[in-house]
Amino acid sequence: MYKFEGYNTQVLGISIDHIPALKAWAESLGGISYPLLSDFWPHGAVAKMYGAFREEEGRSERALFVVDKEGFVRYVDIHDIDDLPDNEEIYRVLRVLEPNAVIPEKPPEAKPAAEEKPAGVQSVTMYCRPGCIDCRLARRFLDRYNVPYTEVNVRQTPSAEIQVREWTGGPLISPVFDIDGTIVIDFKRSELIKALGLKE
Repeated sequence: MYKFEGYNTQVLGISIDHIPALKAWAESLGGISYPLLSDFWPHGAVAKMYGAFREEEGRSERALFVVDKEGFVRYVDIHDIDDLPDNEEIYRVLRVLEPNAVIPEKPPEAKPAAEEKPAGVQSVTMYCRPGCIDCRLARRFLDRYNVPYTEVNVRQTPSAEIQVREWTGGPLISPVFDIDGTIVIDFKRSELIKALGLKE
């Protein structure tokens, strides 16, 4: 998020979920550094104005919009729910809108305390798909707790995809964790903390 600050921008998250659901989602990610707005009632009114509402499903697309200071939409990116947005493309648009922006240096990342390293866990394998948001969050989680792990791209390893589908009962869900034989499906913090023997 630090790069956006240099462009005199405000990042907003808009969801059709109601406020308690947004709050719970933000807390599950460990907090969000930008405002989350509820487009719950009238249901999806903002998403409809931006052409990003699926009437037949009652939900919005996963979409990004860059709006300039005059209120004109300058960039639109509607992508698959499992795909990550291309931040470099967004920065390119912002550079066009504000070519003289001064980008601050990236702040140093806090290193996890050595005592947080899980004791007793021998092997952690995380099965992921490219562009998976939950996989990105899981990497941050594991790095935060100094958990060494092996990552397997199921799209590049057919046998891994087959194994994941066996664990999930069919659907290709990511991430999936194999922690010393204990399988955790999806990024579920509480289950991972228990399986890894971590302290919150």
